Amino acid sequence: MYTIGQVAKMFDLPISTLRYYDNQGLFPQLIRESGIRKFSENEIEALRVIECLKKSGLEIKDIKLFMDWCAEGPATYSDRFDLIQKQKERVEVEIKQLHKTLDMLKYKCWYYSQATKDGNEDTAKALTPNGLPEDIRIAYDNSHTHSSD
Repeated sequence: MYTIGQVAKMFDLPISTLRYYDNQGLFPQLIRESGIRKFSENEIEALRVIECLKKSGLEIKDIKLFMDWCAEGPATYSDRFDLIQKQKERVEVEIKQLHKTLDMLKYKCWYYSQATKDGNEDTAKALTPNGLPEDIRIAYDNSHTHSSD
């Protein structure tokens, strides 16, 4: 069993966030001893899922719904799967967008490194896009594709 302070440190969360989650009913089986919250491995695992869903963009009310479904048992497996699948797809889209952003930054690092070395942008401009080093050209191409591509 863990205290709220230990769990807060474990997850790098403010104690107030854990209290809020508890008040929202996200830890329905949380044990209290003399008014002190005691977190078991069940709550620790629930918190891992809660934080994952929160980071995936899900709102607390929807996380609460998911946690309620978990408490309801096997009848909600398909609901839980659908929610998790939707969040996974959302994160995959976000990762793809972040890769495009990272690739633009890679290209611009190369570009300004070349411009700094040369004292002007002439070579960097002349090499863009077909004369770029292979890894930079791949980054350039990815950063310059449209979402529908």
